[in-house]
Amino acid sequence: MIRDQLNDDMKTALKAGDKLRLSVVRMLISELKNERIAQGKDLDEASERKVLTGYAKKRKEAMDAARSGGREEIAAREQQELDITMSYLPRQLTDDELRAIVRRHVESSGASGAQAFGMVMKAVMGEVGGQADGKLVSALVRELLG
Repeated sequence: MIRDQLNDDMKTALKAGDKLRLSVVRMLISELKNERIAQGKDLDEASERKVLTGYAKKRKEAMDAARSGGREEIAAREQQELDITMSYLPRQLTDDELRAIVRRHVESSGASGAQAFGMVMKAVMGEVGGQADGKLVSALVRELLG
């Protein structure tokens, strides 16, 4: 479970005096705890990944906003927090790997046109899980169906 790894890493960061990692790990533990309370039950591994993916997405958006506002020092910190968060998630697929998966699903289903979008998205997201951003998958599906 990711939660167990986070608890171990929190202790390690505390002993090592790694304030940034400690801060991020504590925030991730808090996010998981909040989601567990919201659902009223313990989270499975997939749910934990979903929570961490959502947190990573927030960090990326904050980083992009800081960059567009000319706040490079804030963007750099957000990038560091994003990197730490991503270390707990599965490796993200490259654009080429993702494009090959989408192409395979489009070809195997014989899908064409916008009406097949939902079917292809469901199949691709079922395969890639947390290894790709949904927006990127959506863009590729639209491109290959279009």
